[in-house]
Amino acid sequence: MAPLWPYATPGIPDHFFEQLPGIPISKREVRLLIVGALRLQPNAQLWDIGAGTGTLVVEAALLCPQGRMIAVERDTEVANLIRHNCDRFELANVDVVEGVAPDCLAELPSNPDCILVEGGKSIKDIVKVAWNYLASGGRLVVTTGTLETLYSVSEAFAELCVRNVEIAQPVINRLETRGHQQVFKAINPIFILSGEKVD
Repeated sequence: MAPLWPYATPGIPDHFFEQLPGIPISKREVRLLIVGALRLQPNAQLWDIGAGTGTLVVEAALLCPQGRMIAVERDTEVANLIRHNCDRFELANVDVVEGVAPDCLAELPSNPDCILVEGGKSIKDIVKVAWNYLASGGRLVVTTGTLETLYSVSEAFAELCVRNVEIAQPVINRLETRGHQQVFKAINPIFILSGEKVD
């Protein structure tokens, strides 16, 4: 039986993933930008904190079969959704950890090459604690959809002396069919902040 996504490129369509009502999913076009910001090596060690549906760890695990992906999610039902999506894509290089960040981070395998923070109630605290575990030369990527969180993450980046900072706020529209017409529908805007740990 052919794999669900037999391609060497990222960009899995959203409908390939099982979803739960109310649980956000990183849209395909946004995922492409996040994967690019992570700059993954073939053997990357990635933490995805606030992994939600698990779309990013699935994309990363497929791109880096020699790597190890850790998906952190506080809700049991959502963690099981991530496991289910990993099973759909026949992945063996993803571990799902149920826990509340930043408290659970000390239990994870140390010195990841990349850390992705996709959410959390105290996102600034999560970013600052996660930074301590990031390997030297590693990449930190944070996503947010609100101005308040953008401000607090920007503060954290400044306090941590994150280097080579990049911030993008893409505007993406998708073509949809409504009745007899084709119209463009905007995807909710999101900020993608990234940078490097240089000791």
